[in-house]
Amino acid sequence: MLNCHFQYQQQDFLLSVQLEMQHQVLGIVGPSGCGKSTFLKNIVGLCNPSHGSIQLNQQIIFDSKQSFSLPTYQRNIALIFQQALLFPHLNVMQNLKYAQRWSGKKHNSIEWDQVVQLLELPALLKRKAHQLSGGEAQRVSIGRALLSSPQLLLLDEPLTGLDQRLRQQILVFLKNVKDETGLPMIYVTHHIEELQYLQADIIKIDQGKIHNI
Repeated sequence: MLNCHFQYQQQDFLLSVQLEMQHQVLGIVGPSGCGKSTFLKNIVGLCNPSHGSIQLNQQIIFDSKQSFSLPTYQRNIALIFQQALLFPHLNVMQNLKYAQRWSGKKHNSIEWDQVVQLLELPALLKRKAHQLSGGEAQRVSIGRALLSSPQLLLLDEPLTGLDQRLRQQILVFLKNVKDETGLPMIYVTHHIEELQYLQADIIKIDQGKIHNI
């Protein structure tokens, strides 16, 4: 469960969110600049709210009253961006193995073979990042996130820039991840049909507030 209450203000931008996540996939839609990406960055720890608190699975990861912010690397949350951010000097196998360094011996550790087979990565393992198509790179990015064994997966418009064939391909992979791993996800997108395919509980951020859909 994710309990989240924070306010974030920068220049003329104000986002006030209070929600409780109980479903496996929470979808977030809203107009550009409404704070969707900011919401994810606050959860993962790339920026902090001006005040409020964030709690994940009964663990406080941010609390302004206590002047406490758990470092990003200790939050056990993976964030997948719009573009796959792979290490260019490493091949696919090395990119994936890097993530395992952070997973340690976590109880909910996701196995290598499970991820590689699920995302159909065996044929890509020896390729460098520049040798991958957009869809292949995003599959590797998803695989690396899963192999870090997060307790929460955040996806910030992960299908942006992909053609329709690749978008559908990645959606199928994400549906497989959802069904086979049970990993909780928060998925930000402009395309509500992506969330419907994943059977997500959908909310909208508009003018700094949460609206149910």
